[in-house]
Amino acid sequence: MQYRKDRRGLDVSVLGFGCMRFPRKGNGIDEEETEKEILRAVELGINYFDTAYIYSGSEACLGEILERNRLRDKIFLATKLPQYLIRSRDGIEKYFQEQLRRLRTDHIDFYLMHMLTDLAAWNKLVGLGILEWIAEKRSGGAIRQIGFSFHGNTETFLPLLNAYDWDFCQIQYNYLDEYTQAGRPGLQAAAEKGIPVVIMEPLRGGKLVSLLPRKAKEKIAADPSGRTAAELAFRWLWDQPEVTCVLSGMNSMAMLEENCAAASDAPAGCLSPEEKSLIASLRDSIRESIRIGCTGCGYCMPCPQGVDIPGAFRCYNNMAAERRSAGRHEYFQTVAMRKAPPFPSQCVGCGKCEKHCPQHLPIIQALKEADKALRPLPRRVAISVARRWLFGRSGDR
Repeated sequence: MQYRKDRRGLDVSVLGFGCMRFPRKGNGIDEEETEKEILRAVELGINYFDTAYIYSGSEACLGEILERNRLRDKIFLATKLPQYLIRSRDGIEKYFQEQLRRLRTDHIDFYLMHMLTDLAAWNKLVGLGILEWIAEKRSGGAIRQIGFSFHGNTETFLPLLNAYDWDFCQIQYNYLDEYTQAGRPGLQAAAEKGIPVVIMEPLRGGKLVSLLPRKAKEKIAADPSGRTAAELAFRWLWDQPEVTCVLSGMNSMAMLEENCAAASDAPAGCLSPEEKSLIASLRDSIRESIRIGCTGCGYCMPCPQGVDIPGAFRCYNNMAAERRSAGRHEYFQTVAMRKAPPFPSQCVGCGKCEKHCPQHLPIIQALKEADKALRPLPRRVAISVARRWLFGRSGDR
């Protein structure tokens, strides 16, 4: 196992254990199989375990296994405050104490504000007293390091990065999302500030393995290195010195063994020219199936009406490359639930975006098509209800 330093000089394994997708049995977690995998993961050198309040059964299962096997002091434990459920400072404390009980511990090594999408979400917490609460917990040792997990775009990531003296952050990043969400610019911005970056969705929830187009699979099979699709995706990340730890939701022993083997040979700069060329070719094969050739460059932004153009097109393309429900779910999670309405239906056809698009895309018409696909009537109603509950008004247009 390779290790990289965090902000305090601690050695963090380059492969982290993502605890959202523990092995399942019936309607719950297969605790016996999960325990075997966690013990083997620690044996192979993984020392970073990531969970969250809303991962059903995950915190409690992980806490029990760590306590029973006396592993708590041998690993770094990361979990997340469900900030979207918080309505008061008392609520912050309530959820945190519940997490400590579930995890059977008196401290959290890496504590994240879960799923921040823009500065407004953080400012809401500030207004509820989160800064004073964090200072109190840190001074008492209940929280060792503070960070945030992010779903949004580079434009909203950078203000968040500068809003607080974060110890670390967590972003979605992979060779297909190089210039979407926080993207490479966000990764590099964090590195420039000395903020370690933890990577989630390195395989896009397994899509860069299980749902590769036929042409991409053929290219991998023909490559003389014999590297798997997963190994190539991980190595693309570990090649970058700005990446501290890459999370993987390993729900089988075979997956665990394969990923740990790859992580044993993963120093920064590990990617060969041949591997870089192959990965670029895989990316091209994946993008051949997309509906609109948006690269996520952001030249069309900001939209005068507040439309998240790259976000809409990214999710629209995912409907074709993956499946309709996946693209719609990503749109709900990363775009639709921002406080300021970002919907394509707000477009007034001013044409500013099309004048600046390097790809000369028909953005105005494509936005109409994307909105129709991403927000059919039932989905539009669901988004409106969720926004009214979260923000006190729908903001739907």
